Amino acid sequence: MTQHIVWDWNGTLFHDIDAVVGATNEVFRPYGLPGLTADGFRAVYTRPIWLAYERMLGRALMEGEWEELDRGFHASYFQLMAACGLAADAEASLRGWTGTQSLCSMAPHDHLVPTITSFGIDGHFTRVDGLTGMTGGEKAEHMATHIAALSIEPSQVLVIGDSVDDGMAASYVGARAVLYTGGMTPREALEATGWPVVDTLTEALDHA
Repeated sequence: MTQHIVWDWNGTLFHDIDAVVGATNEVFRPYGLPGLTADGFRAVYTRPIWLAYERMLGRALMEGEWEELDRGFHASYFQLMAACGLAADAEASLRGWTGTQSLCSMAPHDHLVPTITSFGIDGHFTRVDGLTGMTGGEKAEHMATHIAALSIEPSQVLVIGDSVDDGMAASYVGARAVLYTGGMTPREALEATGWPVVDTLTEALDHA
């Protein structure tokens, strides 16, 4: 039985695929790569993010190159995200859940919290955890820290996210997952995890 939902942010509650693709294209412009579409980005997206960048370049990143690309990406993304909004049914889904809920994101914590507050949805969450260190890695350990702080039995937790990494993080802590197609990952990759796959956040709640 689900008592608690852990939501992902980017690509799940926050519909920011256009900002992510735009910032990725901007940071790779000096490399002369053709611009990605949303589907093109989904085809290369993975975590850790630097592996996706290596897919795009067709080579390993050089010393210090990841850090430079990551700084450039976030500088562009923080500008472009201002034009993005919540997923169409995000607010209704948050209101519709009668148990507790929290948010665990790989976004920088100092930017995440004011963004959530600006949408007026911060009151729905018992806890919000973004990253305080390096971005771009995998979510499993971050999720483990988040779950431990909630003091909730993992088997009673449902993780709702948009990536394979969300599903892997749920498995790592012993929670269940539902994966949403509105974000960064193609449906076939989500389905390959074995977790339920949905096209709306409202539908995700049916699995709770």
